[in-house]
Amino acid sequence: MGNVKTMISRVAVVPHPPLLVPELVGGAVAETEPVRAACLAGARELASRSAEWVAVGVAPGPVRELSRAGGTFGGFGVDVRIALSDDATGEVDPDLPLPALVAGWLRERVGARSVRVVLVPPDLPADECAALGAELASAPEGALLVLGDGSHRHGERAVGRPDERAAGFDGSVRAALAGADPAALAALDPELARELGAQGRAAWQVLAGVPGPWRCARSWFDAPFGVGYHLAVWERGLWDTGA
Repeated sequence: MGNVKTMISRVAVVPHPPLLVPELVGGAVAETEPVRAACLAGARELASRSAEWVAVGVAPGPVRELSRAGGTFGGFGVDVRIALSDDATGEVDPDLPLPALVAGWLRERVGARSVRVVLVPPDLPADECAALGAELASAPEGALLVLGDGSHRHGERAVGRPDERAAGFDGSVRAALAGADPAALAALDPELARELGAQGRAAWQVLAGVPGPWRCARSWFDAPFGVGYHLAVWERGLWDTGA
């Protein structure tokens, strides 16, 4: 990989729950603030590197790309509108997938100019995820936003029934992100991720395919509502000359 040139120099990994949007949570704004603050902090670090982002998230259907689109959180209860770029065109898409909505919402909140969203299916094999990551490595945007939630089976507030394996799975993800360890992300078990409802698996394994070396500037994890929320900021290693 030493001869691979890449323009991606900073990565922010964030969850994408609708509760990030204050208008959607009513009286629970204070309770959801820690997750929101962590995501916005990660997005600000991305924006400080580049005003143009490429993002990867997980949604049903084939691999596809969205840019210059507009959407709404209306399907989640309130018509909060977002755009993927300052020069978005066309009508608001009421069916814009959640990762794209959150990517657009974060972009607007931190003043980035645009985000191009690549959506991958939740069952995309690990090797295909890695191949896509290698393609994204030379993205002209220079900054990569990775959106995905961990297991939704943590404790009494689990969306699905609690599963004792959730802590170990998300512990492995947390360690991989904190250690800026693409190999550990690539080794995540897709079937276990599916059983635990960890929708972020495919997006994290796309990140695993982006050539390094990387170092983790900071990481954070919590599961306050029964869902594992991971945040990390990766920087390209200072020793990497890009040659």
